[in-house]
Amino acid sequence: MAGLRVIMSGVREKLEAVLNVALRVPSIMVLEMLYRWDVSSFFQQIQARNNNNLLFQYKYLALNLHYVGYIISLVLLTLPRQHLVQLYLYVLTALLLYAGHQISRDFVRSEIEFGHDGPVYEEPLSLNRFTTALIGQLVVCTLCSFVMKTKQIWLFSAHLLPLLARFCMVPVEMLVIINRFAMIFTGLEVLYFLASNLLVPYKLAKSAYRELVQVVEVYGLLALGMSLWNQLVVPVLFMVFWLVLFALQIYSYFSTRDHPTSRERLLFLFLTSIAECCSTPYSLLGLMFTISFITLGVLTLCKFYLQGYGAFMNDNLMHRGMTEGITLLILAVQTGLIELQVVHRAFLLSIILFIVVASILQSMLEIADPIVLALGASRNKSLWKHFRAVSLCLFLLVFPAYMAYMISQFFQMDFWLLIIISSSVLTSLQVLGTLFIYILFMVEEFSKEPMENLDDVIYYVNGTYRLLEFLVALCVVAYGVAETILGEWTWMGSSIIFVHSYFNVWLRAQLGWKSFLLRRDAANKINSLPTATKEQLEEHNDICSICYQDMHSAVITPCSHFFHSACLKKWLYVQETCPLCHQQLKSQGQQVGTTPVQGPGEQLPHNERRASQELVGLNDGPPGNDSDLAHGSEGPMGQNEEGQKALNTDCSSHGDPGTDEHRCAQNGSNVGNIEFSHPAELCEDDDQQLSVTQESFNKQCMEASSAHGRELNEADCHLNLP
Repeated sequence: MAGLRVIMSGVREKLEAVLNVALRVPSIMVLEMLYRWDVSSFFQQIQARNNNNLLFQYKYLALNLHYVGYIISLVLLTLPRQHLVQLYLYVLTALLLYAGHQISRDFVRSEIEFGHDGPVYEEPLSLNRFTTALIGQLVVCTLCSFVMKTKQIWLFSAHLLPLLARFCMVPVEMLVIINRFAMIFTGLEVLYFLASNLLVPYKLAKSAYRELVQVVEVYGLLALGMSLWNQLVVPVLFMVFWLVLFALQIYSYFSTRDHPTSRERLLFLFLTSIAECCSTPYSLLGLMFTISFITLGVLTLCKFYLQGYGAFMNDNLMHRGMTEGITLLILAVQTGLIELQVVHRAFLLSIILFIVVASILQSMLEIADPIVLALGASRNKSLWKHFRAVSLCLFLLVFPAYMAYMISQFFQMDFWLLIIISSSVLTSLQVLGTLFIYILFMVEEFSKEPMENLDDVIYYVNGTYRLLEFLVALCVVAYGVAETILGEWTWMGSSIIFVHSYFNVWLRAQLGWKSFLLRRDAANKINSLPTATKEQLEEHNDICSICYQDMHSAVITPCSHFFHSACLKKWLYVQETCPLCHQQLKSQGQQVGTTPVQGPGEQLPHNERRASQELVGLNDGPPGNDSDLAHGSEGPMGQNEEGQKALNTDCSSHGDPGTDEHRCAQNGSNVGNIEFSHPAELCEDDDQQLSVTQESFNKQCMEASSAHGRELNEADCHLNLP
């Protein structure tokens, strides 16, 4: 029972959403017709046809009614859904009453023409007409009562009077008078209803104004606009309006044609129908949202083809089709699309649609590129996933090139076609680069040794494409500036050139230069670091902490950590610190006189470990033998933590947990390994230098020596203190 209730609630919500859109479409249709209707030319045609100046006097009245129609349509468009539904119910009731009047009038006319004054049951034809009219009137009365939610069905039964009079054998001539009386009575009922609800629009407008003022005062105009946008479902509303308009245009064409249409004629019909349906600002907005939803559907299918149902887990706001729709709107406004004739409009619209298709292909590539590269870099062995990714890339490689070829063959080259061809060629080149990087990843996956210069190859491939893209954008801006200076100057064209110059030229140049500087600095830092020798690699005997691969060659950071040079270069693109201890990686000149910071659990270099042994006199073995200390957690020293706690307590008194001052105590000593570093440097901060007290250090030293079984007095610790 609860499940059925949930299903019914979901169906009700869907129905309300459909009604919220469907009931507002007629308002936009009225706005469309009012925009297309030229009152002045309409009255001039009537005057030229009838030579009657009386109708021309009503021109200004028609103009006023024209503006009143705009206001009423806008009010109906913005009405809340419940009031809009109630209004349509009233209109439906009025139409039902009109249908009842038509049934009564047709019945009276048929009876007068037939001329039978006897009882209706004596004549079969008269009885048939009477029965049909009676059933029709009963249905009308029942529907009116149901729509108006009232049980007083007699309020809608005035049109039954002619039928009742005919059944009572009233003369046929009297039926006309009775029918007129029924019509007048119904009209008076409608007038009484309108008079009783005359103040309802005023009260509704007053309430709406009060709510608008409250929303603006509390949340602002932007929140009000977003609320109206979501409440009216503007994108879906205009899309449905444009589709209805387009369907009516296609229907009107085929309803007037008897012979079949050829394929070329169908293509021309398609373009001209679209051109007819974007001749006003309302229809142009409808076309924009329609293109946006079509683009969204294509991109959704693209993501579903690549990733299946997992593609909808993380939705990207940039891949919702609005970019293509806004592109179409900007180009249409810039070229004055709605002011052209139908044929010229169709030709220009075809070029704009080519630009939109090129933008869709670019968006598809933006979706496919990271997925393809991730498959190449991962260890995913699903052949079906690889096939889908590669097949989509091949489509994006071939189709833009084919489209550019067809455009160059069938159209005369100009500025807009140059943009389309350049964008298509760049898309194909970018797909070629993506496939090349994917192949390199796959080769590295199946090879035994990693490719050292793979990152450089990827950078050069992407950099080449970005450079070509920047040059194309620069040429577009240069051509646009020349066309603006030498040709016709417009505010819209200048604004678009300015936006294009900022986003596609200036920002791209900044990002490219910043990427180049980061890469150059990272390369300089890597080149300034010493390269590990074979003996050092054997002594280190560890993997790279970034890629977790064996190290046959490595660089050594100032903090004595080993990494692959390529791995460390990638890390330096992100931040200029050591990946393990987060010490700032500076040039060699800046490292003089400093001591590396050691993270918890990390080993000091060999010479520092020996110095710490000599400090407390615990080196029983020969010089260089530090196996006990390297694994101090397994020996007796691993059991003593009091010295560590003493140093931690003393150092943490200068800072809160989680700060650098607190972490210095953990980084400063490793009692389990008998490793001591300079206390002043371990507690060093940017503004001040915290020092561990002499007593605490001596206490730590004495406790460490006693735990190891060796006696060491305070003087020895004091003398060996740095």
